[in-house]
Parts: sequence; structure tokens; C-alpha cells
Amino acid sequence: MNATTPSLPRGLLVVMATAVGIIVANLYYLQPLLHQVRHDFAVTTASASTLMTLAQLGYAAGLAFLVPLGDLVARRRLVVLDFLAAGALMALGALAHTFVLFAACTLVIGVVSVGGQIIVPFAADLAPRAYRGRVIAWVMTGLLMGILLSRTVSGLLAQAAGWRSVYWGAALALMLTAGVLYRVLPDEPARASLRYRALVASTFALLVTSAPLRRRAWYGAVVFASFNVLWTTISFHLAGAPFHYSNAVIGLFGLFGVAGVLAANAAGHLADRRRTRAATVATATLVTLAYGVLWLGRASAVGLALGIVVLDAGMQGTHITNQSVIYGLAPGSRSRVNSVYMVCCFLGAAFGSYAAGQVYAAAGWTGDCWLGAALGLALLIPAAGEGLTRRATRRTARQERLAL
Repeated sequence: MNATTPSLPRGLLVVMATAVGIIVANLYYLQPLLHQVRHDFAVTTASASTLMTLAQLGYAAGLAFLVPLGDLVARRRLVVLDFLAAGALMALGALAHTFVLFAACTLVIGVVSVGGQIIVPFAADLAPRAYRGRVIAWVMTGLLMGILLSRTVSGLLAQAAGWRSVYWGAALALMLTAGVLYRVLPDEPARASLRYRALVASTFALLVTSAPLRRRAWYGAVVFASFNVLWTTISFHLAGAPFHYSNAVIGLFGLFGVAGVLAANAAGHLADRRRTRAATVATATLVTLAYGVLWLGRASAVGLALGIVVLDAGMQGTHITNQSVIYGLAPGSRSRVNSVYMVCCFLGAAFGSYAAGQVYAAAGWTGDCWLGAALGLALLIPAAGEGLTRRATRRTARQERLAL
């Protein structure tokens, strides 16, 4: 794709993609550190794993009540303020010395880490229709790199200077990014005049009135749940027998998710060619198969790495396909469409994290693999059924035309 257009020059697209990665990383720094946080605060595995649930519930709340403001106020101002708030909360998290206070900070960090979900529809609005899927894929590549590098940087920094240094570093990065965004994001014309309550109500009304949005919201919720089954408990698995890996090594496992970047770009191209159903079935199949690989390779670093590659490819491919579909549903309400979709995704993520912690405490890695595979099937079966239903509908329509 030639990313340079009159409304979206390449440099601006790179800045937006980078900013999305920097702020979404707030949700994932903890994943390779959970075993150390558990030790430092002297809490159980189940209690430590609830931190990820709190972060994702906070993120869902931010998506529900902050992201819709992108259809009401200037997104440039909203994004900058959000990055500043996120930086302040990360600094507060670094200072927390009780588990209750740290858990509260984790919840609010999730709420204010939604700036990327304001930037994504902003980029979609600036992109020409013919390139929208690929522009979304570019911005989402920044998000994926933020997720991947957050785990690796988190593990390396924690190994060198303790897990609190991760939070201090993130706070600095967010503050600096806020300054850059203030300078480079374009101004917008006046937004539609709506009361805030009506704005939020209209956001969730979209879920009631749009069947394609409901379908894609279900796919998003299930794939995020399955994804978080792995990443909520993998640090416990890798810190224990037979691996006994350090924070730095655990963080490096995040790099195996680079397959998700490749899948995101492939899904963007398929979406621009209207191949969304085929893409969804293919990526849902990868999500389901990944947990078989993760179970078979449970005692092998190579086997776990392969399972991560397959899962990340399936998850990110599904997500990009979903976004390419939903951004074409209501062009004047993309922030609200994105908001309701991502709320469903992160409610699914919160469920996945909570269920994974409970299942891991009771049944270990094998139990979590069964849980992840079941969620994969909850994605694959309706995705495959959608294609069969549409083919049957077209066949019936052809037969009716012939009968006439």
C-alpha cells in the first residue's frame, strides 16, 4: 500500500501507529511479571491473576465511557489528555506498596489506556476507502508491536532493575508521546452536538440495531478470551518446573507473537478484497488448533513457542478482519462502533483472564489448554456456520429466480 495520501501522510501514520503501541502496552506489562508481583505482595496465584482481569475490566469501562467522546469532541485534544492521564497513573502504580492499592491502580490504568482506540477510528476516517483495511492493518501493526515488545521490555527491565522500573519507564514514554501527538495530530471540523448521556446510549443502541456488529462483537469477545487464557498464566507455567525461567526469558516469549503482525497485514488485504468470511474461518481454525499445540508442547520451550505463533496469528487475523467489517457499517459513528466492539472484546478478555486463573489453580496447564480450545470452537463454529447460511440463502434465491 502507498500509505501517503493527501489526508494521511506516511509520517503521520507511523506516529499514530507508534502511539497506539505505546499506550496499549500498559495492559500487557504485567503478564510476564505476575509471578514476581505474587511473590512481592505475598498473594496467591489466583489473586495475582485477577490483576489482569481488573486491567481488562477497566479498559472495557474506558471503551464504554471515554472512547465514544471521539464522536463528540476533537480527538486531538482527547487523545493528548488521555496519554497524560495514563502516564500519571503508571507513575502512581510504581509507587504502590500494598496489593489493594496496586490493584486499584491497575483498574484505573485500564480505564485511561484507551487512547489507541480513539486513534484507530481517527486513522480510518483519514484513509481513502480503497485503502482503509490496509491503513487499519498498519495502525494495528503498531498495536501488535506494542503488545509484543511490552512483554519483552517488561521482562528485561524487571530483571535489571525490578518490576517497578517498568512502570516508571512507561510513564515517561507516555508523557513524551503526549507532547508529540499534540504537535502532529490534525485538527478536525466541529463535531456533532450530542448530550453525553445520549452519546453513550446511542453507542450501545448500535449493538441492538446492527446484526453484523453483534456477530463481529461475539467473534471479538471469544477470540480475546481465548488469547488471554494463554497470556494470563504462561508466566506461572514458565517460572515453574520444568523451566524455572527468569523474568527476562519469560518476557522474550512475547516476541514469538510476531506472527500476529504478519496475519494482521494478510487479513487487511483480504478485507479490502471482501474475503472477510474466509479470513474469519481460517483464523478461527488457527486459534482452536493452537491450544492442541500448546498442550502437546507443554514441557518444551519450542512447543510452547510454536503454539504462541499459531495463537497470535489466529487472534490478530480475526481482530483485523472484524475491524475492517465494522468500520464500514456506520461511517459517521466510527468511534462509537469501535467503542461497543472493543467493550465486548475486553469483557471477553476479562472473562478469559479470570477463568484462566481459576482453572490453572485447579487443573494446571492442561486445564487451561482445554479452556482455550473450547473458546476457539465457540469462535469457529458460528464463523463456519455464517458462510454455510449465506451460501444456502444465495442458492434459495437463485432457485426462486429460476422458478419465475
